[in-house]
Amino acid sequence: MTMQTATLPAIIVETQNLTKIYGNGYQVRALDGVSLCVHAGEFVAVVGPSGSGKSTLLNMIGALDRPTSGEVIIDGAPLSKVRDLDRFRSETIGFIFQTHNLIPTLTALENVETPTYELPLRGRERRRRAEDILRLVGLGERMTFLPAQLSGGERQRVAIARALVNRPAIVLADEPTGMLDSHTTQDIMDLLTQLNRSQGTTIIVVTHNHEVARATRRVVTFRDGQIQADVPLKNAFDSDLYDLKASSLGHALLSGDALPSDLQEIAPQLRDILARV
Repeated sequence: MTMQTATLPAIIVETQNLTKIYGNGYQVRALDGVSLCVHAGEFVAVVGPSGSGKSTLLNMIGALDRPTSGEVIIDGAPLSKVRDLDRFRSETIGFIFQTHNLIPTLTALENVETPTYELPLRGRERRRRAEDILRLVGLGERMTFLPAQLSGGERQRVAIARALVNRPAIVLADEPTGMLDSHTTQDIMDLLTQLNRSQGTTIIVVTHNHEVARATRRVVTFRDGQIQADVPLKNAFDSDLYDLKASSLGHALLSGDALPSDLQEIAPQLRDILARV
């Protein structure tokens, strides 16, 4: 009897010793030897303090900036060898930003249709594809509305539809809920989770919001341009424990540093729990 072993999906995003240095005199090392692999269909959160390198990483993966050294490989293709980066971005990657960046004079449908002009599609096919994706994100009744006639959450849904209309293999989201209230944030994350599961789209989201990170299945933490931790999440409690481990208190517990007297009694149990995270 032959044993069948589960195989991981193909690696769709890989960075190899990625470094980015800004400045000539006083230099800032925004990325410092970052090596990361993301498999097709993953939903990954990249977290960390401001200036830790999160958005710089996203810019490198999305071919919006070039590394000082190292390589980015997308679906087996090194970006350094891609000649037409504009076409690569339009066909392979969808972008969602904190500000939706919709064209105010175009309707929701026309905004979503705009990226399709980079593809060899007939007008009728472009329109049908934009209509289908707007229905998918729950805006089938808002297609003819201008951005000013939509709520903040609806505008971000239009931005998500625009990112998906060219059927990219990868969606990169930089603080996609940063300007939304908590209820709308939950709606947007539910939508991204649904798209990840139903469409198999690989999603990498940069966020400061722990609730957003908890909605994903893997959290990569950056600090000072390097990966500090890379943790798969089975449930929301894993995220809470991981946050505690990455905190100053977590470091003190694991290193045996002095703790306030009211924590000393439970410190051994907390230390054992964090050691298993």
